[in-house]
Order: sequence, then structure tokens, then C-alpha cells
Amino acid sequence: MAVHYSTKASPDLREPASVSPRGEKGKARRGVGVRAPWWFIVPAIAIYLFVVVVPSARGAVFSFTDWNGLRADWSLVGADNYAAVFSDRTAQDALINTLVLAVVTMVAQNVVGLLLALGVNSMVKSRYLLRVVFFAPVVLTPLVAGYVWSFLLSPNGAINEALRSVGMDGLAHDWLGDPETALYAIALQIVWQFAGYSMVIYLAGLQAIPAELLEAATIDGAGPWDKFRRVVLPLLNSAIVINVMLTLIGGLKQFDQVMAMTGGGPGAATETISTAIYKSAFTTGDFPFSITLAVVMTMVIAVLAAVQFRLSQRKVS
Repeated sequence: MAVHYSTKASPDLREPASVSPRGEKGKARRGVGVRAPWWFIVPAIAIYLFVVVVPSARGAVFSFTDWNGLRADWSLVGADNYAAVFSDRTAQDALINTLVLAVVTMVAQNVVGLLLALGVNSMVKSRYLLRVVFFAPVVLTPLVAGYVWSFLLSPNGAINEALRSVGMDGLAHDWLGDPETALYAIALQIVWQFAGYSMVIYLAGLQAIPAELLEAATIDGAGPWDKFRRVVLPLLNSAIVINVMLTLIGGLKQFDQVMAMTGGGPGAATETISTAIYKSAFTTGDFPFSITLAVVMTMVIAVLAAVQFRLSQRKVS
């Protein structure tokens, strides 16, 4: 039987109709150039102004007045409150303690967090479990963690009992009752609780490093220390900047652990700016002094935040 072939193309085999380039460009332009209406951000801006900007501005104004927090009338006193803050012995001690606590926790927390990140970034089989264990203290309420550690560090607490049980009675100490060790005991608790937070940030930075770079360094004969110093550390620049500034700012505004563990004592050995603000406002009723202290702390944190932003914009060469 003869087979006949038709010279006409079937409808389903015809070439698709050409699309106008103008139409394609129009669609692309409409997709790329879409912008959200500016009034979408009005609710967020209004809430931010009401919750943050307006109270901060009112506080800055009241720092130049003699307002006692209760009466409606007040008068301007100029910079007298700021002169009192910088000449007051308690405020000076609180500032020094705050800076010491912030620097100690910043250095220790970043070192411990980086070491933990390097450990759990290895091929250890229990690395996922270890990540959970190291991060677990972060989810605790700082006040609760502070009370737990105040018990552990008490004269008859678990730490001193553990030292006595292994024959190291000479190291047993009233850690929170001694002005020489109380501030560093608080720093130890802070590092224990928040080192896992720094670990997570460093771990994200480590996992973003291309494996090819480490393999190339190994082929070139670089040892573990050289790879860490010349490859890993420079590529962790952003994570280091973020962690350093977060820990420094967190140390500057430390309040919960200090109040839970020592209340600012013994004496004023662990008094910080935050605890001094609280006591001035709600214990002695000196609202102008406490407001001025808060403004000073806000300005210090704002400067550090600006430095953090500038450093985070720096590209790794």
C-alpha cells in the first residue's frame, strides 16, 4: 500500500508565533521597576517614633532639668546634671566597672565562641548534639541564670564543694563576696551563658568559607595554624566585627546578671551604669541624675554602634 506524504505542515508542528520584543521588554521593565508605595512603612515609622524616638528625645530634654519624675512643673538647670554625673564618685566607679566588665566579657566570649565554633565545625560525629548543648544556655532568662550562678559561687556552693572534694581547699573562695573577684565572677557567668550565641555567628562565617581555599592552602603546604591565620581569620572579618560589637554593647548595658548575683555589691565593687540608673531612679528618687546617666550610656552605645556599622562595611582584601 502506497504511503502519501502531505506537504502541508500540521497545525501542532507549526512554529510558535513570534513574540514582540517590545512586549517582552515591557514585562521585564514592569517586573524590575516595581516599588512598594512609601506609605507602607508609615505604621512601622509611627510605632518606632512613639516607642523609641519620642521617649529618647524627652529623656534628653529632662536631663537638663530638675524634674523629679512626679510633678508637672520643672525648670532648666543647664549642664548641672552632667557635671554631677562626671564628678560623682559612685558614677565614676560604675563607669569603670562597666568598661571593665564589657571588655573582659567581649574578649573572653569571642575567644570561647570562636573555639567552640571551630570545634563543632569539624567532622566530629556528635557535632550537631554539641551545637545544641553549647547554645542551650542562651535560651535561659538572664535573671534565672544569674540566680543559679549566685548559688554555685556561694561559699558553700557547688564550685567550692567541688574544689574541696578534690583536696583544693585553698582555692575555695567567697567569689561574690570578695570585691577583688566579684566582677570577674559575673563576667564568667555572662561568658558561660552567651558564648553559644557568638559560636553560632562564627559557625555561620566558617561554613561560608569555600572549601577550595582550604584545600589549596593544604596543597601549598600550609599547616593548621597557617590556614587559620592566613585564610580563615581574614574571611571571618564580618563575623568578628559583629560579635565584638554585640558583646561590647551587651556588656555596657549589663543589668540582669549584676542585680541577680550581687545587686551591685559588695559595696560598689560591681556597680554598673545600668544598676546605678535603677538605684538613682527607684531607690534614692534622683530622677535627673538617673536620666543623665541613661543619656550618657545611650551616647556611648550609639558611638559604638556607628563604629560597628563602619567596620562592617569594610571589605576583606
